[in-house]
Amino acid sequence: MRATSGAQTTFAYTVLVILAVLVLFPFYWMTITSFKNEDQMRSLVSMFWPRPLVTENYEQLLGKTDFVAWYRNSATVAISSTLLATAVGTIGAYALARLRFFGRGFMASATLITYLVPPSILFIPLYAQMRNLGLANSLAGLIAAYPSFTVPFVTWLLMGYFESIPEELEEAAMIDGATRFGAFWRVVLPLSAPGVLAAGLYAFTQAWNEFLYALVFITDGRLRTLPVGLASFITGDVYGWGYLMAGAVLTTLPVIAAYIYLQKYMVEGLTAGGVKG
Repeated sequence: MRATSGAQTTFAYTVLVILAVLVLFPFYWMTITSFKNEDQMRSLVSMFWPRPLVTENYEQLLGKTDFVAWYRNSATVAISSTLLATAVGTIGAYALARLRFFGRGFMASATLITYLVPPSILFIPLYAQMRNLGLANSLAGLIAAYPSFTVPFVTWLLMGYFESIPEELEEAAMIDGATRFGAFWRVVLPLSAPGVLAAGLYAFTQAWNEFLYALVFITDGRLRTLPVGLASFITGDVYGWGYLMAGAVLTTLPVIAAYIYLQKYMVEGLTAGGVKG
C-alpha cells in the first residue's frame, strides 16, 4: 500500500515538474535572449546562458524608443478601464443575483452571450461610435472601449459569487435600518472582496495585453500601448529580437507581480462562486 502511494506521489511530482518546465521555459528563453547581443543570438555557444550578459537592449529600448511613453499609456488605460469595468460589473452582478425583476433571466443569459462574442467583430462599430464622440485616437477612447469585453466577464463571475453569500446577512442589516445599497456596501462587498479582486485582475490582464482595439483606435505613435508599440519593432520579415525580448520582459513583469501577490485571492475568487453557501 505504501509502495503504491509512493509511486503515485512520484508520478504526480514528475508530471508537475514537466508542466512547470513547459510553462516557465518560454519566459526563461525570453529573459536570457534579452541579455544577448546580436552575435550571441546567432551563436550556439551561449544558447542557454549569455556570455557575457549585456544590457544594451534595455538601454537602447528605454533611451532610443518611445517605450516609456507606451508603458505609461498602457498603465493609464489598463488601470482606468479595470476600475470602470469592475465597478460596473460588480453593481450589475449584484442586481442580477439579488433583485427580482422582469427579464432578469434573459439579461443574465445575454451577459454571458455578450462575453462570448469575439472583440474582432465589434471593433468596426465601436470605432465608428468613438469617432462620432470625438474619442478616436485618444486614450479615453480605449478606456471607454475596453469595458465592452471585460464588463460581461466580471458580471458573470461575480453573479455566482454573490449568490454564494447568504441573503440573511443583508436582511439582518436592512432590519437594523440599512438601505439596500447600504447592506451591499457594508456587508456584501467586504465578503465578496476576493471575487471582486479576481475579476479586477482578469480585467486588468485583458486590458494590458489587448492589441486589436489599440491598433485600430490609435494612430499617434506616442499614444500607442505596449502590445502595439512592441509590434512596431517588426518590419516585414525583419525582427528586432533584442528590443522585442527586452520589451516583452518589462511588459510581463507587472502582470507576474500582480498574480504572485494576489494568487491566493485569485483562486478563491474563481472557485467560491461554484458552490452556494
